[in-house]
Amino acid sequence: MSEISPELRASDSDRDRVAKLLQDHFADGRLENDEFSERLEGAYQARTRGELEALTEDLPERDLAALPKETPQRPAQRPAHGTSAAGVARDPALIIPWVLWGGVNTLCFSIWLILLLTGASSGYPWFLWVLGPWGIVMAFITIGVVATRRSDVDW
Repeated sequence: MSEISPELRASDSDRDRVAKLLQDHFADGRLENDEFSERLEGAYQARTRGELEALTEDLPERDLAALPKETPQRPAQRPAHGTSAAGVARDPALIIPWVLWGGVNTLCFSIWLILLLTGASSGYPWFLWVLGPWGIVMAFITIGVVATRRSDVDW
């Protein structure tokens, strides 16, 4: 059983090797961004070695058994999606803090409104002390993340 059968189940290390191979071919310019994304997704969803080989059959060095177990690390090229407003808007580095900001401020405003409507408060808008400073900090963080994403494309 020395020959590798395409029907054999693929391991996580097999998927990782194919992903690394696809990254190398993308960096060399053999794959377009969309094609690279589709193949990479297919690599991580592959169940058999045959499915993995099909993803690299039109690329040089497609034999998975011949791939080295450890490949030298190179900086990965980042796709250009981070430069557009839509790409930055989907960035988890921004989505998570803004959702937290919105949730906490909605809660603070709701508490203030309930206290105001029940007469337990004088109406002083104390929730603005949470909303304002935190919002200013979030604006600076957003500007920093956007600037970082734009400069990453140049390297």
